[in-house]
Amino acid sequence: MSNQSDKQRAAIAALKYVDEDTIIGIGTGSTVNLFIDALVAQNLRIRGAISSSNATSQRLQQEKIEIFDLNAVGNIDFYFDGADECDSHLRLIKGGGAALTREKIIAAASRRFICMVDESKQVKVLGNFPVPVEVIPMARSYVARQIVALGGHPIWRENVVTDNGNVILDIHGMRIVDPVALEANLNQITGVVMVGLFARRPADVLIVGSENGVKILPDVCLQAL
Repeated sequence: MSNQSDKQRAAIAALKYVDEDTIIGIGTGSTVNLFIDALVAQNLRIRGAISSSNATSQRLQQEKIEIFDLNAVGNIDFYFDGADECDSHLRLIKGGGAALTREKIIAAASRRFICMVDESKQVKVLGNFPVPVEVIPMARSYVARQIVALGGHPIWRENVVTDNGNVILDIHGMRIVDPVALEANLNQITGVVMVGLFARRPADVLIVGSENGVKILPDVCLQAL
């Protein structure tokens, strides 16, 4: 079970990668909200942020942090976000907050993806948390049938509309031994906008908060940053 204090430890530890007077990418979710709180509390003066969701944009605006359009900025150095599940290779399942498409776009445009989690999110094999898939509304039933053919059990996340105007199918019942291949296969289904598997482009640094403190994986990344 997720622990708020452990999330907060990870969020605070991520501040070491924030350079003042730069534009950073910021994701969506409870850990990200703690990261924004810590950013403000420590008075780190960034130029602004590229936001992955309307919810995050509202939080940033409340804190008087300027929001930039990725199209106007181009590539950025650092993207900070949480995850719903992660493995030892820093591959992730994301999208519990239905912001996976914009999250994946910002991650792709970032030199380093810093992922903040509490230790409950670490697993040996991905798939216990259902994989979110953003889908064009008219293709929902078709995409669901194709997912069933791949061995998954898709459930429509009713009454949820993404910031892009699409729907979410959550894939249950898959033990994901090859996340890169599954991500590719799901992306090939007509009507799929984005898949909440971050395997082809995983996190670069994973910050894990626990009652014993914080660990940063992999350690070699610290030298590259």
